[in-house]
Amino acid sequence: MRTTIDITVKQPGKAIDALSEAAPGLSRQKIKDAMTKGACWWTHKGKRLRLRRATKELKPGIRLQLYYDEKVLERKPEKPILLENAGRYTVWFKPHGLLAQGSQWGDHCSLLRLAEIQLEQPCHLIHRLDADAAGLMLIAHDSKAAGALSQCFSGRTMTKHYKARVAGLIDAREQLVDAPVEGKAAVSRVSTLELDETGETSLLEISIETGRKHQIRRHLAGLGHPIIGDRLYGRPAGVPLQLLAFYLEFDCPLNKRKMTFELSAELSDLTLN
Repeated sequence: MRTTIDITVKQPGKAIDALSEAAPGLSRQKIKDAMTKGACWWTHKGKRLRLRRATKELKPGIRLQLYYDEKVLERKPEKPILLENAGRYTVWFKPHGLLAQGSQWGDHCSLLRLAEIQLEQPCHLIHRLDADAAGLMLIAHDSKAAGALSQCFSGRTMTKHYKARVAGLIDAREQLVDAPVEGKAAVSRVSTLELDETGETSLLEISIETGRKHQIRRHLAGLGHPIIGDRLYGRPAGVPLQLLAFYLEFDCPLNKRKMTFELSAELSDLTLN
């Protein structure tokens, strides 16, 4: 079941009462569950925010929106792993299938929300990683830290390395791939780590100098070696997208030190089948 409720509160009362009246086909329990999981929004003082508390007292004139998708709300994502707490930011391992942040349909399947719940403090997204991919992600815990760290990514001062298992055998050493992505410059460098002649796959290391949408996936598919499990640029393979962000290095603008984060070999091996 998938439905959208968009109402303006007409009389004072609890949010759950207003939504129940507007959506008689949904039980109060289902509405509460959807609200808890971030599928309800309200406009407050000109800002559109998630409303999680079903018993919130609302005044007339407030706009309420509920985005109910049963399949989305039933999802139970694998939990992220906190790797390091640097105070104003934390370093996480995001597993396959976990969103970086939520959508209007909910955020219980997002790294940002799960980090908020685990740490019980504000969380700000610094950069993105495809939901289908796995790997290292940074989360800031105040807006100034988020802005400073985001500059490391947008300013191309962040060293990022990925591993990918691709279809076919490719023997590359620092191969430059610079095909534009959606009309914008995009630069990737590809090196072979391992060849599996029996399975006819290759394990590659990729470093990127730009961060275009699906850049690595597009570039490797363009070489004729799509990533295993890539439903968009290759074909489904019965396993998650075999793409892993395993290494980050940058000059931290907060502590003025060079910071290096790398996934353990054990975690990398478990992630890339």
